Amino acid sequence: MRKKQAKKRPLLPDPRFNDQLVTRFVNMMMWDGKKSVAFKVFYDAIDIVEEKKTDEEKTALELWKDALSNVMPHVEVRSRRVGGATFQIPMQIRPDRKISTAMKWLISYARKRNEKAMSQKLAGEILAAAKEEGAAVKKRTDTHKMAEANKAFSHFRF
Repeated sequence: MRKKQAKKRPLLPDPRFNDQLVTRFVNMMMWDGKKSVAFKVFYDAIDIVEEKKTDEEKTALELWKDALSNVMPHVEVRSRRVGGATFQIPMQIRPDRKISTAMKWLISYARKRNEKAMSQKLAGEILAAAKEEGAAVKKRTDTHKMAEANKAFSHFRF
């Protein structure tokens, strides 16, 4: 191997909740390097969640974390060529990849919703995912179903 593995850069915790996970999420949501805009969208979404939530014991940030963990996949299928045929092989996912796929799905399905502003879309997707519904959670169940269907090929693991 010529090149070393890139070093993980330490993330600064966000100003409002003092949480690195929030910064990571905002970094994924950000377009064209506009971080302050992305932070505003996220905080607005959290405020909307705070207004609309039904569960009084939990804060909006806890609801967002619940939503993320509900979207997190535990297995995924990877393509592998074995003797001219391509098999979909179910594999366990590394913890950091679990989080990043959950974030990607939450953001992309929020963008596809048809509310007016991104903060409303994101709030809607967070509330749906916290209740185990919505498109991002469906994506996770589909991924798990696919892994379950291809369980027979799991002996081809890398």
